[in-house]
Amino acid sequence: MTEPIVAIPGKVTIADLARICDGASLTLDPSCWPRVDAAAAVVTKAAAGSAPVYGINTGFGKLASQRIAPEQTATLQRNLILSHCCGVGPATPLPIVRLMIALKIVSLGRAASGVRRIVIEQLEGMLARGVYPHVPQQGSVGASGDLAPLAHMTAVMLGEASAYVDGRLVSGRDALAAAGLQPIELGPKEGLALINGTQFSTAYAVWGLLQTHRLATMALITGALSVDAAMGSTTPFRPEIQALRGHRGQIAAGAALNALLDGSKIREAHLEGDERVQDPYCLRCQPQVAGAALDILDESARTLVIEANAVTDNPLVIVETGEIVSGGNFHAEPVAFAADQIALALSEIGAIAERRIATLVDPALNFGLPPFLTREPGLNSGFMIAEVTAAALYAENKQRAAPCSIDSTPTSANQEDHVSMAAHAARRLSDMSDNLAAILGIELLVAAQGIELRAPLKTSNALSAVIALLRQKVPPLGADRYMANDLAAAATLVSSRELPAAARAALGRDPFPQLA
Repeated sequence: MTEPIVAIPGKVTIADLARICDGASLTLDPSCWPRVDAAAAVVTKAAAGSAPVYGINTGFGKLASQRIAPEQTATLQRNLILSHCCGVGPATPLPIVRLMIALKIVSLGRAASGVRRIVIEQLEGMLARGVYPHVPQQGSVGASGDLAPLAHMTAVMLGEASAYVDGRLVSGRDALAAAGLQPIELGPKEGLALINGTQFSTAYAVWGLLQTHRLATMALITGALSVDAAMGSTTPFRPEIQALRGHRGQIAAGAALNALLDGSKIREAHLEGDERVQDPYCLRCQPQVAGAALDILDESARTLVIEANAVTDNPLVIVETGEIVSGGNFHAEPVAFAADQIALALSEIGAIAERRIATLVDPALNFGLPPFLTREPGLNSGFMIAEVTAAALYAENKQRAAPCSIDSTPTSANQEDHVSMAAHAARRLSDMSDNLAAILGIELLVAAQGIELRAPLKTSNALSAVIALLRQKVPPLGADRYMANDLAAAATLVSSRELPAAARAALGRDPFPQLA
């Protein structure tokens, strides 16, 4: 069983977030509880007082001027949750739901939200015991928090809505009972604290970041394979060239490509009878393009780690002074910007990979390989339409890479008159990463075929290990056959951790850049 994470809010790392996606649970460090209790006491005092305090003894949003009697506090919070369960569309994938719950625990653990310990413990129990709320993907504009998605999460805490437990979708009450948990009743401000926040958008963006970084690593592998398949030059990957420009990602990408190609006999043979002066940009400029993508991912990771540790609800409790103050931390603009950047990286990694595929299937560009990498062109079409599929997927990603953060739609009777669209920005990363995995899977198939057509010349040990693993799943293409299964198997392999692990084992070290 995966070891649970004991979190100190403010110190959660990208590695912790990756572990949660992979199944780890999270609880707060016990040192957090005294401050959590102190903040809850501030809210309890305000709820009993006569002065209006937003979200505690008033309505919400445009209804903030409406006073709520103390005896109606519990009803107010319950009504808030149920009325905000307005999500539509497909269910959010469970790893992202897990991450959303964990992020909410961390945020509440900062003790600026004023919730009682029982609220946080309910979330911890759900995460640890596998109660995963059914959260529809659509309905958030990423401004006053991810209201609808977080309301669906919170409703399960009350025994409402529905949740997955042991692979079954059941009522929230039955899901809690199956896990040995009881529904809770929310106190003053607690419903507002649970649904105000960026945890849905941030969870999706973190998931997208982790997937994209994994695929960026894979693109270095498939790109190196394409260089050898095309009998390309490795001179453009020399460290001196990368150092003269100075970008961290470019230096790391060039080093990885050199390591993967080290020892290739094809690389040595390309000089014989090769009249080409320079390779096309899709081969030669890999350090520059892949490196820029890696740098964007590092920048996005820094933003998202800050957001993962942030307090993003409203109003906030200042424990030291006993004040309850209104602000705008729920506005998810930082998440939207980060997700937009990740989308750019996804699109560009796919763009240059698609050009490498096109180069390898084109006899005018691939330096001696048969058209579409089939030994009997004409009778067989080989990888002709696989390349078209890669182009179609890249076109989709290019269209989806347009920034979401610049599209603001006023909501809530113009009270929320500027919104981030962070949920849109983050959600599309999942589909885009699926597209990129398919593109890189096609490049893997094409490049491996090209290298095998260079026999008896051999590629490097690292790339040979990659091809050997591929051939356990997909045989070389001889005569034309049903191709869809090959593409699906290659995409699945690309999405796994198997190919980088095979390259690491062959090299005896890890050549791949990590997130900063």
